[in-house]
Amino acid sequence: MNLAEMASIMPVNQHTTSRFGTQSLARGIRLMRTIATRPQVGWRLTDLAIACGQDKATVRRMLACLVEERLVEQRDSDRRYLPGPLMYELGLALPQHAAFQRRAETIVEEFALRMGGIALLQLRSGGDFVCSIRAGTVQMTGAMVYPGVRRPLFTSAGGIAILQTLPAEEANAILMDNVNQEIKRHGVPRLASLQKMRDRSERHGFGVNFGYVVPHSYAFAVPVRGANGDAFAAVCIIGTPEAYGEERLDEVHDALLAVQARLESAAHEAGL
Repeated sequence: MNLAEMASIMPVNQHTTSRFGTQSLARGIRLMRTIATRPQVGWRLTDLAIACGQDKATVRRMLACLVEERLVEQRDSDRRYLPGPLMYELGLALPQHAAFQRRAETIVEEFALRMGGIALLQLRSGGDFVCSIRAGTVQMTGAMVYPGVRRPLFTSAGGIAILQTLPAEEANAILMDNVNQEIKRHGVPRLASLQKMRDRSERHGFGVNFGYVVPHSYAFAVPVRGANGDAFAAVCIIGTPEAYGEERLDEVHDALLAVQARLESAAHEAGL
């Protein structure tokens, strides 16, 4: 089923049904996840309520609790809501991830320098990816993904590379959710371009984006697997058509596979 077909059969306000007694927790987690999609810009209360499909009064009450617990903070200058320091502090309970991050930074920076592009490490977070590392100094107007940014998997070559590793049923469920998010945020205009990226990636067996989503921004990616064989991340290289023309596709893929091997070795050494 392609993305347009998914959009035609899916209610725009679809949400995952929570078991009895867990609805409040699920709403709070959804709210924190949404806030984390704009770590620098932040969110207005009205926009958060719309994005989460909740009324303003309910979202205001949840935010008051999250601010008190330091999971969320409200910026004084514009009253927008941002991720709070407790989100970071909780992450310190996973030292193996921090160890991998430190090793991966060197690997990704060397890769970006060698390839002359922008290199990203994107971590899988359910049906989304979170940018963990960005390296490279090439000026790209369309490369707006920075560390901490969260996006649906199907919007990037890295996310597509991860989706390709999943069982069909799981991948389709994620795509349905991703399409729902896309329609709520941007409508349907980008679905055709996203489908082109998905089709081209399927043809080659890894993430391939010849400027389908953002003109003149080419991106290529392969998954990074943990010791259990599951893809927990993707490594991506972004550049201009002049740098990464179609005639270089095999060369770029080989370079990605080489850095994939280094990242997977680092992940296994860190216990991931």
